[in-house]
Amino acid sequence: MPTLIDFRRRIRSVKNTQQITRAMKFVAAAKLRRAQERALAIRPYAQELRRVLQSALARIENPSLPLMAHRPEERVLVIVLTGNKGLCGAFNANVIRRTLEFLKAHQNVQVRAVPIGKKGRDALQKRRVEIAYEYVHLSAHVEFSQAEEIASRIIEGFSGNEVDAIYAIYNEFKSVLAQRLMVEKLLPIQEELLRKEDSKEAGTEKGDRPIDYIYEEPQTQIFSKLLPRYVGMQLFRVMLESTAAEHAARMTAMDSATNNASELIDQLTLHMNKVRQAAITKEIIEVVSGAISTD
Repeated sequence: MPTLIDFRRRIRSVKNTQQITRAMKFVAAAKLRRAQERALAIRPYAQELRRVLQSALARIENPSLPLMAHRPEERVLVIVLTGNKGLCGAFNANVIRRTLEFLKAHQNVQVRAVPIGKKGRDALQKRRVEIAYEYVHLSAHVEFSQAEEIASRIIEGFSGNEVDAIYAIYNEFKSVLAQRLMVEKLLPIQEELLRKEDSKEAGTEKGDRPIDYIYEEPQTQIFSKLLPRYVGMQLFRVMLESTAAEHAARMTAMDSATNNASELIDQLTLHMNKVRQAAITKEIIEVVSGAISTD
């Protein structure tokens, strides 16, 4: 049976762990605030960029551009966004599990992975998944230049017919307590998505003819220049969403760990008090018994 010293040591250890988890919670909360602001700020920009693309697409008859070319998906590239660290609940595990499901569903075609984050890279290497290239040393503060570099590389591969489709698997930030696991198709750009919005978003007024913008260049040329920018912006948005979701998951996990530590300390203290009370009672009984036997 554990002694009082054992209980005190255990309680001291749990309290030290609680201090660490509480500090990690506060750090994650501070990082989450900045990441959440950036993730929410990029959404209107992405929507407006899509609106401009919709407006230009509405003025092009039979658009035929490399980034919109649909081919049989025989060579697929999947971008897997995870964190570089753990202690964030099921954040990384959910992405890895969904990636394995994706690989199983596409086992009849060639699938290569592009892990962004050490946890995803390690998990894919362990399962011997073919990795095209990896990005595990990106800074914690996501920059557009990083997304632009990755986007230019995947655009080059898609335009050069090296891959037929590119997907991204990530956690989309919904709230502090909830993230949504997403499988999003980045390339080819689907014309249906650009035509999906209502007429007002597409640059028209209540179903009337499109607004007569004045273009300095041909619409096709403007559209072809905007498409790579759109891909880079979509990837940047995905990276920001994943970063915000990671910080939210870590803050929630550390908050739960801190609360669990408090409950464990209370339980250990209760058991310690019972053991101490039993020891005191035993000593009293021994003293009384000794006194009676002496008499």
